[in-house]
Amino acid sequence: MRREPTEPERRVWNELRNSGFFGHKFRRQATIGNRIADFFCPGKGLIVEIDGDTHDRDADLKRDAMVECQTGFRTIRFTNREVMHNIDGVLSALKSALNEKPDRWGGGG
Repeated sequence: MRREPTEPERRVWNELRNSGFFGHKFRRQATIGNRIADFFCPGKGLIVEIDGDTHDRDADLKRDAMVECQTGFRTIRFTNREVMHNIDGVLSALKSALNEKPDRWGGGG
């Protein structure tokens, strides 16, 4: 997936890379426990997932809750459709999620 991201993942990554999203550093395809997150902001402990049609929402939400309990990392999810048809809304929601989370290391994001 790292070499061949989906089009929605590519679009989101274009906004996030090079600390270009309000100065926040993101990693792509980050390993967190036994899962690989689409994107991860280590400074805020925020996981960003872009979900296709094959995702089981209930199972994903249970897994997200378990990861948050174990690590303190919150997961925010967007569908491929949301990214493709409303990237501005996705980015606005992501910015809000980042603003809600405190900096993990006491510095600015």
